[in-house]
Amino acid sequence: MSRLDAARVLVTGAAFADGTEPALRHGVSVAVAEGRVTGMWFGGDGPGDPTADTVVIDGSGATIVPGFVDSHAHLSMPGGARWVERGLDPSDDLLAVGEDNGELLVRAGVRWARDVGAPRRADAQGRERALSLTLRDRWAGAPDRPYVRAAGTWLTLTGALPPGLAVEVEHGADLVAAVEQQLDDGADLVKLYLDGPDPETAPFSVDEVRAAVQRAHERGATVAAHSGQLPGARVGADAGIDSMEHGFALDADVAASLAAHDVTLVSTLSVLHSWQTFAATSQLDRFASADGITRIAERRERGEESVRLAHAAGVAIAAGSDFGGGSLRANQLAWEVGALVAAGIEPHVALGAATWRGGDLFGDPDAGRLRVGGPAHFSLVHGDPLSDPAALWRVWLTR
Repeated sequence: MSRLDAARVLVTGAAFADGTEPALRHGVSVAVAEGRVTGMWFGGDGPGDPTADTVVIDGSGATIVPGFVDSHAHLSMPGGARWVERGLDPSDDLLAVGEDNGELLVRAGVRWARDVGAPRRADAQGRERALSLTLRDRWAGAPDRPYVRAAGTWLTLTGALPPGLAVEVEHGADLVAAVEQQLDDGADLVKLYLDGPDPETAPFSVDEVRAAVQRAHERGATVAAHSGQLPGARVGADAGIDSMEHGFALDADVAASLAAHDVTLVSTLSVLHSWQTFAATSQLDRFASADGITRIAERRERGEESVRLAHAAGVAIAAGSDFGGGSLRANQLAWEVGALVAAGIEPHVALGAATWRGGDLFGDPDAGRLRVGGPAHFSLVHGDPLSDPAALWRVWLTR
C-alpha cells in the first residue's frame, strides 16, 4: 500500500500543477482524511501540527498533479502491434486483460477512463453486450480501479472494420436504431466510426449523423466519433458530435466547425509516435518497411498540424492514449501529454488535456481536479511537468 493510501495523510512542501495555469505553484500542502481532500495550502502556509495518526510526506522536489483522465481507452483490449486481431480473442481472455489494464491505470495515476469501443460477447444471460460494460459494472465502487464511462461497441458502415469487431449498419438511416440498441444495452455514450471503406467519402451524411446525435442526447448520452480522414471529420463536426476522436486529418474549416459546435477534440498523437518506435522491433511490414516508416511519419506530421489548427480555432482538447485500440498500453497516458507538447501545444494546455479538460468531457465535476471536499486522487511526480512533460512518467506516489 502506498503511504498516500493511509486514512489520514499530509503532503507538505510540494509544487502543484493542474493544467489551469502556465506556471507551478510552490510551497503546497494537501491534507487527506478518509479519501477526501480536507485542506489545501499554498505559498508555504500549512495546517499546523498534524494529528498523531497522520502520515506526513515531505513532497519537496515533487509536483502534485490531479488524477488523470484517459479520454480514449479500450479497457478490454491489450494493445501492442497486433491490437486489431487481439480484439477477437475469447471473452474470458479479454476480461482478464481488462483487469490488468484497470490495475495499470490506477498505478500510473489514471483515475478516470472513458472507454470508446469494446468487442461484444454473450453475457451470462446470453445477451450480446460490450465487454466494457461488464468491466464498468464490475469496478463500480472499487478503490483500486478507475471510474469508467463506457460506450458499447463501434457503430460502422458495413466493411469499415474487420468482421466481428463492430456493429455494422448497411445504411445511414439505420444509425438511430443502432444508437437506441447501444443505449438499451446500458452504454453511457455512443461511438460512431466516421471513416468508411472508401477513404475519399464519408460513410454517413450530416443529416444521418445529426439524427443519431439528437437521439443520444434525448436519452442523456453523448456521442464520440472516430475520425482519421477528412470527409468523416467534416461530417462529424457539422453534425455536432460531442467529441472527435483522433482527428488526424483536419483542415481550418473543420477546425472552425468543431469550435462553433463546441466539439472536444480527443488527441491520440502518441499512437502515431508509438508506431514509429515499432520500426525497430516489429516484423510487421506496415511498421518496419521503408514505405511503412514514411507513411507513419507523414501521418504523424499531419496529425500534429491538425491539433495545432484545432487549438488555434479555440477547440477544447482532451488527451487519450487509445490503449487497446492502438499500440499503447494502459499506463502510458503521459506519452500523449508529451506528444501534444512536441506538436507545439503549450505544456499547461497539454497537462490540462489529461486532467480537467478530460474531466469536463467525462462529465464528472471532480474528474481531473483536486480541491477541498473532492476525492483525494492525485500523484506526486518527480520534477516539473510544465517544463518537462516527461516528469509525468516519473510517478513517485499515487492514490
